[in-house]
Amino acid sequence: GDKEDKEDKGKFPLAGKRVLVVDDEPDTQEFLVFTLEQYGATTCAVASVASALEVLPSFQPDLLLSDIGMPNEDGYNLIRKVRNLADKSATLPAIALTAYARTEDKIRALEAGFQTHVAKPIEPEELVTVVTNLLGSHVSNSSC
Repeated sequence: GDKEDKEDKGKFPLAGKRVLVVDDEPDTQEFLVFTLEQYGATTCAVASVASALEVLPSFQPDLLLSDIGMPNEDGYNLIRKVRNLADKSATLPAIALTAYARTEDKIRALEAGFQTHVAKPIEPEELVTVVTNLLGSHVSNSSC
């Protein structure tokens, strides 16, 4: 019945959602994947901008969660490239994850194309709340 659906939603608010995790630190990557999957999400974790762009078309995530500070190309490069894509990935909701939590970093992340910015280290509950809120407000209107 409907009651069970509601309970599932409470326990697994991210059920059916696909999240692309981009972080070059194995520990952080593992933590993010574990946290998201615990709440029902399907994840794909990669360690670089190049890998992220490679898996994007096939994985088709509902959300991008990217670290900012990475070697070679950083999260700002990634989001700019994603926003310039010709497919629906261009409008992918994205969260910047960064150890730099100053106001100017936040502004820079938003200007680059991220919807929101969270500081590391992040609590699992906070991460899930941010992800859920972003996905909730970004329901694709596929009525066209």
